[in-house]
Amino acid sequence: MDMNDVQEALTALVAGIRSTIRTEFTSIWLPIQFGIIVAAAAIALAIAAAIRKRFDLVSMTMTWPPYARLAVRAVMRHVGAITFIILLVVARATIRAAIDHPRTYILSVAIDLTTAWVVINVLAGVIRNQFVNRMVAVTAWTIAALSILRLLDPVIAGLDSITFNLGTIRITPLLILKTAVLLMLTIWAAITVSNFLEKQLRGFPDLTPSIQVLLSKLVRIALLTFAFVLVLNSMGIDLSVLAWFSGAVGVGLGFGLQKIVSNLVSGIILLADKSIKPGDIISVGDQFGFVSNMGARYTSVDTRDGREYLIPNEDFITQRVVNWTYSSDLVRLDAKFNTTYDDDPRKAQAAAVAAALSVPRVLKTPPPVCHLMAFGTASIEYTLWFWIKDPGAGIMSLRSDVLLALWDTLEREGVSIPKPGPARVIYERAT
Repeated sequence: MDMNDVQEALTALVAGIRSTIRTEFTSIWLPIQFGIIVAAAAIALAIAAAIRKRFDLVSMTMTWPPYARLAVRAVMRHVGAITFIILLVVARATIRAAIDHPRTYILSVAIDLTTAWVVINVLAGVIRNQFVNRMVAVTAWTIAALSILRLLDPVIAGLDSITFNLGTIRITPLLILKTAVLLMLTIWAAITVSNFLEKQLRGFPDLTPSIQVLLSKLVRIALLTFAFVLVLNSMGIDLSVLAWFSGAVGVGLGFGLQKIVSNLVSGIILLADKSIKPGDIISVGDQFGFVSNMGARYTSVDTRDGREYLIPNEDFITQRVVNWTYSSDLVRLDAKFNTTYDDDPRKAQAAAVAAALSVPRVLKTPPPVCHLMAFGTASIEYTLWFWIKDPGAGIMSLRSDVLLALWDTLEREGVSIPKPGPARVIYERAT
């Protein structure tokens, strides 16, 4: 760091400020201009409040074209500042017309600063992200304010004079600020474009959901990488430093990022082979539900009880996963029941099939089937098979509906279900 350059930059900045103070702040026009600014601000606030109270723009512009509606609402949001600018312009023009050689520098600065603020906020309104919106607005207005006050060049020279050397790279506060602002804008632009392309991909019915997710992830990664490289290149940073960065990443992979990379690779494999895709009904361990979202690191599985499980992608590769809708939406379920030996088994089977068909969600094709499984010690054992096409609507509730229908049908047909006898309790007395 060269301290002489820093000292010269600070001296130039202080000299510029002192010159402005000497010429503008030691005149009788100073209180006059500030009085005009305060009066104009009070009048502008009153006018803006009256306009907002008198006109309901939301209802008035409801049927207008979208761009006209947005423009009018943007003007209404800044109606106070616009009125303030108009009042100051009129006051400055009146003073210049009535008095020879008046000092109106403060009025001009107030007009320029307010105009810059309004224009920047209106233009930044296209950015939906509130954080990025505020950062862009504040940064742009700060630059505009320094330019209006004729302090931009001294500030830039001061920031560029503080130098740190990192190898062959010359780093200054100015370079850091430029890089941060440009990186924020390019990342925002990359994310916006990737979101737009993702919406467009969803409109292609020929692409499966997994392929749509895979393409959108690849596009997002490519755009973010391009934005990062573009910023480094535009700032004059040698891209060979990425070799050092890749080496550091390699060391990190060896010491603690294995799981993260494993989940990333597993997610790409799942999207590529389409073994699991959004909308599938799956079971992983004790979790049962439908796949709602497939991310780079985890897959979201929604259950019927309102909970959402975030399962690492690696688990789908290393564990046994049941995909109920992998190749077909048909799912076969079963319900087991017993009857007494006094009842005809064929009659019990027919009653079970009729009970299953009475449930709306049970398919008629393939038809339900009831099998006699075994002759037990106290009853005859049966298994009822039936098919559904909507496992995402719930399986436990459907099995409950089938069992209730089976209870009613067997009772109506006179088929008895054996009931357990009273429990026998044996007491042993110590002798």
